[in-house]
Amino acid sequence: MLGIHDLALFIVSGLLLNMMPGPDSLLIMLRSGSQGWRAGSMAALGIGTGTMVHVLAAALGLSALLSASAELFAVIKLMGALYLVYLGVSMLWQSGTSTSVDGAVALPALSYGRIFRQGLLTNVLNPKVALFFLAFVPQFIDPASPQKAMAFIVLGCIFNLNGMIWCHLLAFSTAFASRKARLPARVVTWLNRVMGGLFVGLGIKLAVE
Repeated sequence: MLGIHDLALFIVSGLLLNMMPGPDSLLIMLRSGSQGWRAGSMAALGIGTGTMVHVLAAALGLSALLSASAELFAVIKLMGALYLVYLGVSMLWQSGTSTSVDGAVALPALSYGRIFRQGLLTNVLNPKVALFFLAFVPQFIDPASPQKAMAFIVLGCIFNLNGMIWCHLLAFSTAFASRKARLPARVVTWLNRVMGGLFVGLGIKLAVE
């Protein structure tokens, strides 16, 4: 169908790739741990929307333009790096302004719309995601297929569905663990500072790669 082959291998490979830790997983864990599974779910939906942007861009050839232009790649990479650093600094700032209620830390709550946008931009502004789809998905499409773009979109949707299943499992499990653990206030504050520092580090790493 549509020239797609080795679909089972694609599904398994995609699921394993989605489970690899990165900025998306960190964001879901942070929001789920601080505001519950609904916040983590909104971050996951933003990430999934960003993934579909990359899938459609790759199917339409825009990602090929990105991979061919070093200048355009550098600009988008810098934008993504700056956004990751911004997220990290925001987390560090929120940890510094957190309040304690009955010994528990309450971080400033973000609206679901803002959390969705964070997930969206974290994914969309990472040019390596676009290049990943260009390198990975075509391996499962017959070069002779007359409907390569449609096959690419179908595989991209399957990959994204795998990702959404994993991301929501991560959101639910993180929220559940956060409710059960009841970590001391000082530990929670430092964990959020570590998460903020990781985002700053990921942003710097993306910028210098």
